[in-house]
Formats: sequence, structure tokens, C-alpha cells
Amino acid sequence: MTLKLCIAQLNFVVGDMAGNAQKIITAARSAYAQGARLVLTPELSICGYAAEDLFLRPAFIASCDDAVKTVARELAGLKGLHVVVGHPTGSDIRSKSVAVQRRFNAASVLSEGRVLETYAKRELPNYQVFDERRYFTPGQGTCVFQVEGVNVGLLICEDAWFDEPGLLAKEAGAELLAVINASPFHVGKGGERVARMAERARALDLPVVYAHLVGGQDEVVFDGASFAVNADGSLAGRAPGFQEDLFHVQTERVGGRLTLGAHLMHERSPEADLWDALVLGVRDYIGKNGFPGVLLGLSGGIDSALVLAVAVDALGRDKVRAVMMPSPYTADISWIDARDMAARLGVRYDEISIIPEFEAFKASLAQEFKGLPEDTTEENIQARIRGVFLMALSNKFGSIVLTTGNKSEMATGYCTLYGDMAGGFAVIKDLLKTTVFRLARWRNIHDPYGAGISPIPDRIITRPPSAELRPDQVDQDSLPPYEVLDAILERYMENDQGVEEIIAAGFERAVVERVARLIRVNEYKRRQAPVGIRVTHRSFGKDWRYPITGKFRA
Repeated sequence: MTLKLCIAQLNFVVGDMAGNAQKIITAARSAYAQGARLVLTPELSICGYAAEDLFLRPAFIASCDDAVKTVARELAGLKGLHVVVGHPTGSDIRSKSVAVQRRFNAASVLSEGRVLETYAKRELPNYQVFDERRYFTPGQGTCVFQVEGVNVGLLICEDAWFDEPGLLAKEAGAELLAVINASPFHVGKGGERVARMAERARALDLPVVYAHLVGGQDEVVFDGASFAVNADGSLAGRAPGFQEDLFHVQTERVGGRLTLGAHLMHERSPEADLWDALVLGVRDYIGKNGFPGVLLGLSGGIDSALVLAVAVDALGRDKVRAVMMPSPYTADISWIDARDMAARLGVRYDEISIIPEFEAFKASLAQEFKGLPEDTTEENIQARIRGVFLMALSNKFGSIVLTTGNKSEMATGYCTLYGDMAGGFAVIKDLLKTTVFRLARWRNIHDPYGAGISPIPDRIITRPPSAELRPDQVDQDSLPPYEVLDAILERYMENDQGVEEIIAAGFERAVVERVARLIRVNEYKRRQAPVGIRVTHRSFGKDWRYPITGKFRA
């Protein structure tokens, strides 16, 4: 006898237990009609991932419990169907005025109206964006259940990265490991997952199916790309990335051993994954929060150009508005290139000069600033006028402002509080400047969402980047060359290398010490920045929790 299983790779909304339950019910019925008798949904599928401190609210957990019962009840008539749903369960127990946490990250096996088994996640991650030990107690049991004559061992995400949970499942009779997951995307993570699950399959001599969440949730993106590996570690099949999918896997017994077969998606480039992650992050942040559209300041520079291209691919041209706000220092080519790009993508484009407001500010402050040369003060006034204009348009029309700052700028403070940092969502917050250029070139020769090739005029990519806040300004007046800066940032910020270690790798001491200092002194700015999409293994967000006030310098 063979077992056909289905991975319901779905996009859930945090806290929408009724909607999430209905999505699971619909997917399970469809999978059943196509012959599946086991349906796997991702980790915490009932409530969405991650619900953060909502997990601490008893009413939230109770609503999740009710939703699990709803799924079981609605699928009761499908004979032989087993559905695995992820959900939180349990509560704090108060003993002698001390709260004892007994809350679990769990998964239940539902069949014919009943909860057959409930398994609690054993290994709780507490690194990068994960904070599960704040909310959950580690489980201690195992879960092996039978479907169509196949003994299935159930694990939740991190459990499969350690030896013991899978080994205990095998000792309990598992012939197949089903792992449900919510593992945030970063570049390269997909290959790492497959490699680790292949390693687990070989170590246990068991096939593994990996059911993964898809969708954007605040700063994190889940990329889907669920997969199956055979006991020898070979990849049996993989679902598409960054989209919902009912991914079917066929099991067969060959000589008493289970082998898996499924559709295998082709390998993708890092740039394709990165682009899809940004698009999905924007689409879900805007859609799940109910914004009617987006607007952004289009400067004629590379960063705003890339954000505009992402926004159009994510939302369509009708929901995107670009505003050019020239100052006395805006070059003619910036006007020309901004107009050109807006026309290529077909978005609404407006020009609102900030010159009258800038002159008014200078006149109002003339007495205070008498005898003092112009400096970054006047530069920041320009950025803040633009921020006020964009936020006024946002207030009036309801569209959210997309900020256009990149990771290199966020790291070094090359950005203005209440100016270019003003807005609701930071699309490229986790892209180094060199990556911005690379991704812009990639998008100009690829058209993944049908908005057209070459949306970004070549001159925007090739001209030296400039904030255009003073005459003849270029970024390299204030920062090291981006190739050098980004290499140092990768080592210092993303990989925790110390100053001396970076210098020993061949970088100039003065440059390294300057970059490290800029990162330190601009923490206060980053704390006030809008949330943005995480696409690297360490972003300025939950991954980065440094004090604003401190004396450590290495």
C-alpha cells in the first residue's frame, strides 16, 4: 500500500484564527479529493507565525483551541484523512503567586472529527529573530501515528536540527519523518535547510518531508519551498518558493523501505529569491494591514528606483505613487531619470518643489544661525521637508510611505531622522548598497511579475550616488567606497568580527575604526527607524539588540 500526502504550503494571517482554520479546511478538502490521506500544515498554522506576546494572552490561546476543534469538526466526514495542524496550547499555572509556564508550541493530528495526538516542540530556538523560550515550555514526548499503513513521526521545525527528537521518533516506530516548519527566509537559507534535512535523513535512515510556511509577517518573510528527501539524502521533490501550493508527495514501499516521489522545482539564483522575498514582504505587509496603496519619494537615485520597481511588482502600478521633490541642488538628470522611470512603470508621478519651504526655513532661522556656515543642518532641513510632504500625502489619502534607505546607510547613520527615515515600511533596509546595485541590474534583465524589463534607467545605476543636499555632493564625500564599506559591515555587523580581526584581514585601520564608530553612535537612529524586510542572516531589527549607551569599543 502506498500513501499520498500533501503539504499545504499556505500563507496565514497572525491572529486570524477563523480565516486560517477555513484556509486549512479548504486545502484539506482539495487535497483529499486528489487522493491525499495525510495533509501537513506549517508550524503554528492556526494562529500564524510569529504571534509574539499574543501568545501570553489566555484569550488568544483559547481562540486557537476553538479553531483546532473547528478544523476537526469540519473535516470529520472525510474518512481516513489525517490533518496535522500547528497551534499554541496550554497556559500559565499560578502556584503560590508565582506563574509557572505550561504553554507549548504544539501540533495536533486530526482525523474524522477527533484529535488523535498532540505533540509539543522539544527544541525551542532563541537566536536571530526567534524568541520561543519567552513563550513556550519545551515538550518531552514523541508522536508517531499511522496513516494507510505508514508510521509517521511528527517533529516541529527546530526538532529536526537536533539528533534526539528524530531518534526517539524512530525508536517509537517511525518510518517517515514529517517536519512542520516556520523558518524565516534569508539568502542561502533554502540550501541550508535541504542540506540539514538530508543529513538528518541519512543519519536516521528515514525519509523526511518538510512542510514550510509561506508569506510575509512584519519584518520576516517565509519562502515556502517545502520539500521531501529520501533516506539516502537525495532530494525527492521541492515545491515552488514564495507562493502558496498544495504539494503532493507519493510514498512507495520498495523492499520494505519507503521511497518518496514528488515534483522537483529547478534551482534559482540568489537574486531571484531576494527579489521574490522583497515583493512578498511588501505585498503582505500592505495587504494584511489593509493599506490602499503606497507612495514614495522618487529622487532619481538608485535606492528609490529599486524600491519603486519592487513596489510595482508587488502591488501593481495602480497602487503605487511616486513623488519627486526637487531642491536647489537637484541635478537636471535626476528630474529626467525620475520622470523616465515613472513612465516606464506607468505609475502616478508628481513633482512638488521644496525650494519655497527650504528658503522659508532658512529665513526663519537666519538670526539664530547668523555668522555660521551652512552644514548638515541645512541638508537635514531639506530631507525633513520631504518627509513632511510625504507623510501629509499619506495622511490625506491613506497610502503608506515606503522609505528608501539601505543597510549601508542605516549602519553608518547616513540618513536623517524625521526626514528620509520617515515612513511606514522600509523595503530595502536589509540590503547593502552593493546589493542594491546588483539587484537593480538583475531586475533590468528579468521581468518576474510582468511589469516590463529595464524599469530602471541605466544612468541611475551607473552615475555616482548622491543625496543631492549640497552642491556637487556624492556619497563618497562622507563614506568609504561602498565596496570597502559593505565588506567591513558584513564582517563587523553581520558576522561579529572584531575591529582587530578585520584589520588583520587587510583593511585599513582608520577606515575600520571609523566604520565601527559610525555603527555605534547611530544606534539611536536605528531604534526609531520603521520596520523593514529581513533578507540576510542578521538585520537591524530583532537580530540586532545593542545598547544605545555604552563604552565597549572592540
